[in-house]
Amino acid sequence: MDRVELLAPAGDLEKLKIAVEYGADAVYFGGEMFSLRAGAGNLTADEMREGTEYAHSRGVRCHLALNVYAHNEDIEPLRTYLEDVKDIPVDAYIVSDPAVMQILREVIPDAEMHLSTQANMTNYVTANYWRSQDVKRLVLARELSLDEIREIRENLPDDTELEAFVHGAMCISYSGRCLLSNFMTGRDANRGACAHPCRYKYRVEEEKRPGEYWPVDEDARGTYIFNSKDLCMLDHLPELISAGVNSFKIEGRMKSIFYIAHVIKAYRRAIDAYYQDPDGYRYDPTWFTEMCKASHRDFTTGFYFQKPDSDAQEYSSSSYIRDYSFTGLVKSYDPETKIAVVEQRNKMDLGDIIEIFGPEGDAFTQKLNYMTDEEGSPIESAPHPQQILHIKMAQPVAEMYMLRKEK
Repeated sequence: MDRVELLAPAGDLEKLKIAVEYGADAVYFGGEMFSLRAGAGNLTADEMREGTEYAHSRGVRCHLALNVYAHNEDIEPLRTYLEDVKDIPVDAYIVSDPAVMQILREVIPDAEMHLSTQANMTNYVTANYWRSQDVKRLVLARELSLDEIREIRENLPDDTELEAFVHGAMCISYSGRCLLSNFMTGRDANRGACAHPCRYKYRVEEEKRPGEYWPVDEDARGTYIFNSKDLCMLDHLPELISAGVNSFKIEGRMKSIFYIAHVIKAYRRAIDAYYQDPDGYRYDPTWFTEMCKASHRDFTTGFYFQKPDSDAQEYSSSSYIRDYSFTGLVKSYDPETKIAVVEQRNKMDLGDIIEIFGPEGDAFTQKLNYMTDEEGSPIESAPHPQQILHIKMAQPVAEMYMLRKEK
């Protein structure tokens, strides 16, 4: 690969299209079965066909997640499922279970396989084993440092690709292989049904060993002892590239299109700036500022530079930081009248100061001076979800531009 790939989450068809338009080189999604995000919208077979056609027409690759750890009861349904989707032109399949790999080879012999991070691949001997099994790309365990990644790269054939997470939620368990959800709620994280108990409020009490206590700071809201900050490597992309990473993966199949647009655009700008002038590359902090206008937690660099300490945990709250609200999605624009058709996503009122942004260029700010309903009748407020509005724009926009408002 001549350039690093920007790989974006696509929890449903709308998210797939947003990711493509905002700069992804590739997207990954799950079908209705056998991916590890049962709570995401996921794609039906027909939606996968539409999504792959949409992405491929714009030069974007599509990866299908099949990264469950299968139980006996899953084997025959998996075969049936693969028979149903084998004609969809997916570019790669993300897998972790050797049984899934074997069945995939039987049903789709020429399938390109990528090893899921769920397989917790942490060393170059394991990496070479999976390469010997015709796995083309290895998604690295999140517990690896940059030095460890570099050593893995140096001990692999040149045609082996390495993929690493660069942004998004961090699982408290090793490479995401958590049993806490199953134990507490009966929902199996390794089969796509995680209840996220790592974000719950906890109090630690030691009853049987008096005097042996874990010192924990606690306030009235509780203590979030398992609650990791989110990963963000936006200002460290050159280090990842020099370590030999081929694909930058964004976590977030369950996140909103508003989140996906902000994050993908920020990383797209940083990657393009790097390749435009690698030697003179300078990180622009406005990329981060813009990205943070979507909901987010505080950030950490994970394991890349050192093993995380207490600073990588968020002890006060598991809530997101939400300084802006997503108020509308542009459906179309008339350059003669300067009127945009907008689908409302959160309440807007005449006189509001709104910001508009799209895949290209900088955001702009304007006062909401002209707004009508779908029939063209002037209105002062748009309180109804997905209400169709006509809004006059101060600058040209296009389909999939978004409106936001500071809270």
